[in-house]
Amino acid sequence: MSFFRSIWDLLLPRRASTQTWMVLTFALFVGVAVVGVGLYVLLVLRGEMRTSMQQTLHDQAQRIAVQVEHERSVERRHRIVETITDLSDLRVALVTPDTTYRPTAGPPLPTDSLVDASALRTLSAPTARFAYLDAGTSEPVFIATLYRPSTNLVVQVGQPPPPLYDLARRSQVMLILGMVLALVLALLGSFIAAYQVTTPLTQISETARRVANGEFAGKIRVQSRAAEFQELADSLNRASDAFREKIEELERMTRLQSEFIGNVSHEVRNPIFSISGYLEALGTSGLDEEQRKMYAEKGLTNLNRLQNLFNDLIDIARLEYREDLINRSVFDLRDLVHEVTEMLRPKADEKGLDLQADVPQFFVRADRSRIRQVLTNLVENGIAYTQSGSVRCRLQRRVDKVRIEIVDTGQGIDEDHLDRIFERFYRVDPDRSRESGGTGLGLSIVKQILQAHGETVHVESTKDRGTRFWFELPYEPAPETEAVEV
Repeated sequence: MSFFRSIWDLLLPRRASTQTWMVLTFALFVGVAVVGVGLYVLLVLRGEMRTSMQQTLHDQAQRIAVQVEHERSVERRHRIVETITDLSDLRVALVTPDTTYRPTAGPPLPTDSLVDASALRTLSAPTARFAYLDAGTSEPVFIATLYRPSTNLVVQVGQPPPPLYDLARRSQVMLILGMVLALVLALLGSFIAAYQVTTPLTQISETARRVANGEFAGKIRVQSRAAEFQELADSLNRASDAFREKIEELERMTRLQSEFIGNVSHEVRNPIFSISGYLEALGTSGLDEEQRKMYAEKGLTNLNRLQNLFNDLIDIARLEYREDLINRSVFDLRDLVHEVTEMLRPKADEKGLDLQADVPQFFVRADRSRIRQVLTNLVENGIAYTQSGSVRCRLQRRVDKVRIEIVDTGQGIDEDHLDRIFERFYRVDPDRSRESGGTGLGLSIVKQILQAHGETVHVESTKDRGTRFWFELPYEPAPETEAVEV
C-alpha cells in the first residue's frame, strides 16, 4: 500500500506549483485520450479489419466450392479454378483425398499453408480455418481453408492484403503517431500556458508579500495580455494605494492624537494648578476682604476657562464622530450677523475698536446655531488680535453662494503660521491667547463646523496689516411672507 501511495504522490504531489499542476492535468487528460485511442486502434480496429478480411475470403471460398461441386469432371473443376485465378488476384487450391491441385498461372499459395490430403480422414463436419502468413514470404497473404464434408473437398483461398487494407493499416500508424504528437504538443502548450499564467501570479504574489511587509512603494507590472490579469493588477494597485493612504492617515492621526493628549494635559494642568493655588491662598489667615475677593475672582476665572476648554473639546468630538448632526434650515444671515456683533460690541468698545456690520439681507440654508458659533469665534478672534482700528463683517452674493468675510486691522499672521492656525491648541502668540482666556480650539471648531456643512474656511493675512477670514454658504431665495388676515 505504501508503494502505491508513493507512486500516487509522485504523479500527483500534495504541494506543487501551478505550472506543475497544469502540465500534469494536461498530461493526464490528453494521455488518457491517447492511450484510449491507441488501444482501440491496436486491439479493436485491427481485429475488426482482420475479421472482415477473413469473412470476405470465407465467402469467396464458399462460392468457389459451390461452383466446383456442380462439376463431376476433374478437368472442368481445374478449368474453373484457373479461370477464377486468371480473373482475380485470388490464389486457389483444391484438395481431395486423392489429389492436390494448384493452378500453374499466377503466384501459388505458400507450400507450408496447403492442407495434407491425409488430414481429410480426420474431418467429419464443415470446417473453416484462417491464417495470415507474413514472415518468410515475398508478401503477406490471408488464407481461408474451407472443408465440404458432402463432397470430401477442401477449398483453400489466399489473397494478399488489398490496397484498402494497407491504407487502413497506414492510417492506424499515422493515427497513433498523431495522437503521440498531440500529447507532446499538449504538454508543450500546457507548459507555455502555465508559464503565461504563473508569471503574472508570481509578480502579484511578490507584490502582496511586499505589501504584507509594509512596503507600499512601486506598482505591479504584469507582462500579460490577459484582461483578467491586467484588471487584477489594477485592482491590487488601487488597493495598495488605498492601504498606503489609510496607513499614512492612521500614522498622521496617531501623531495628532499624541500631540492632542499632550496639549490637553498641558492646557488642563495650568488652570487646575491656578485654581489650587488660589484656593490654598484663600485658606491662609490674615487676608483682608479685598484680597479674598481677588483670589476668589481669579480662581473663578480659571474655572470658567477650564469649563470652556471641556465644552470646546466636546464640540469637536461631536463634530468629528457625527454624534451631533447638522440641522439645516433657511434663515436671514443679516439678522444673525447683527445678533453676533451686538453681543460682542462691548468687547470691541472696551478696546476702542470699530465693529462694523452694515450688511445686505441674504437668506442661506445652514445650521443657524452652528453658524452663529462660527461667526462668534471669528469675530471674537479678530477683536482679540486687533489693538486699534476696526473689525468688519461683510456679505457678498456669489452665484449660488453667499460669502461671509471677517476682516480686521490687527497684527496679522506670519505666513509660516497660516497652514497651522486651524490645528487644535495651536497659537500664533501663546502668551497673548492665555491672557485673553482663549482655549486654542476656536479656529479648529470653525473648521469642523464648516466641514460638516461641506464648506471650507479660508484665510489671508499680512503681517502688521490685518487678517481676512472667509467662507461660503448656499444661497436661498427669500421666503414668501404669509398674508395676515385682519
